[in-house]
Amino acid sequence: MSDVMLSARDLSVRFGGVLAVNQVSFDVQRGEVFTLIGPNGAGKTTVFNLISRIYAPTAGSLAFEGRALAEVPPHGVAALGIARTFQNIELFEHATVLQNLLIGRHIHRATSVWSELLFTRRVRASERETRRKVEEVIDLLDLQHYRDALVAGLPYGVRKVVELARALSTEPKLLLLDEPSSGLNVEETGDMAFWIQDIRRELGVTVLMVEHDMGLVSKVSDRVLAMNQGEVLALGSPAEVQADPAVVEAYLGTVDDVASLRREVVA
Repeated sequence: MSDVMLSARDLSVRFGGVLAVNQVSFDVQRGEVFTLIGPNGAGKTTVFNLISRIYAPTAGSLAFEGRALAEVPPHGVAALGIARTFQNIELFEHATVLQNLLIGRHIHRATSVWSELLFTRRVRASERETRRKVEEVIDLLDLQHYRDALVAGLPYGVRKVVELARALSTEPKLLLLDEPSSGLNVEETGDMAFWIQDIRRELGVTVLMVEHDMGLVSKVSDRVLAMNQGEVLALGSPAEVQADPAVVEAYLGTVDDVASLRREVVA
């Protein structure tokens, strides 16, 4: 079997007169942490939305484990083994942490409506297995203290971890993390880095991440793809990409721009 889990080829999407993604190509290898970086509006989250089938590409193709994603309806993406977190947390706020994670297990339901109504032996066994899997995720992410707490009453940083836990409860092969450190403090970002490494190492999950925090990117990423205005700027290790002149210019402007900014700050 090929080591390529996700493949994008000449991926493009247009919204009216705006070309949000323009001929973007990359491969995500099985077992790696692959990160998309770039300024706001670079097209990173749009790529995520294409993978999630929220958007359909105008041109180009996406394949997951050799299967064209264009053939998969949006509601079938999770069943393939692709899970996602969002830049803006999407949880059921008036349900407990445990209930949110149990909802994440729905794709593994293998019992019929009638067996559920009769609460058969198979249903009971399925529920025990579901609870066991969810408790493993709770233990992995140190959420024991919050198991029975309503999401609405939790601090923002804990909610981010709960959303990560719900995604993991689906038992994904590929985990899409959309700005996992957004809104987190330094300590919480450090914990997030630790958990991303554990998810890859202990669960064998491949991670595709969009992130602005370059400290987190450098710590956990095997490879980085830099984008700007919908196009690829550079691809390589975190150090190689951060040192690329085109990437530096996209973030900071030209040498003259940086010099002008420094003069203004000094003045």
